[in-house]
Amino acid sequence: MWDFIVERREALLYNTFQHANLVVQAVLVATVIAVLLAVLITRVPRLEGPANAISAIGLTIPSFALVSLLLTFFSFGSLPAFIAVAFYAVLPVLRNAVVGLQGVDATLLESARGMGMSEVTTLVRVRLPLAWPVILAGVRVSMQMSMGVAAIAAYVGGPGLGTYILKGLTQIGGANAINYALVGTIGVVVVALLADLVLLLVGRATISKGIRV
Repeated sequence: MWDFIVERREALLYNTFQHANLVVQAVLVATVIAVLLAVLITRVPRLEGPANAISAIGLTIPSFALVSLLLTFFSFGSLPAFIAVAFYAVLPVLRNAVVGLQGVDATLLESARGMGMSEVTTLVRVRLPLAWPVILAGVRVSMQMSMGVAAIAAYVGGPGLGTYILKGLTQIGGANAINYALVGTIGVVVVALLADLVLLLVGRATISKGIRV
């Protein structure tokens, strides 16, 4: 196993970077979309039911089925992989963002309005900072889930460590089949743990001590 890794270390590092890059970009885009949708949902409460239903249905769709479906609209490559990862990444963040924004104390919002803050200023300076710990928890869940989805997206030509897993599965019985599968799987786990550590540090840097306490 060690010799296998050493011989392919450059390709392994490149694919590890590609995997992390795909997931981070997809989660960032998904977070922006989810927060914007959550703001809309909290302003129009009747949208909460349909949004929860869509989230629940979305999470039940097998990722392999979704990436296969995307092949009917897009060719092999990074685009269908990105869409699949971003789709699943939106769902946990959206749920947490709605809960976080709804959980902001109404008296604080009234105080902000009493101080002359506009809706946008209240959102940016009061609601989002107070809801951020809950939103970030959703981002962490989304990041972990997206690591696995990105690996499955290798089926449609997506970049990353999933290519090793796929190659190992297609070469079952071959000399390096197990090595490919193990390196890909362990690599995904390591990247996921490192990403979660980074988000934990982001939380410590962006969440005020008063809220954390």
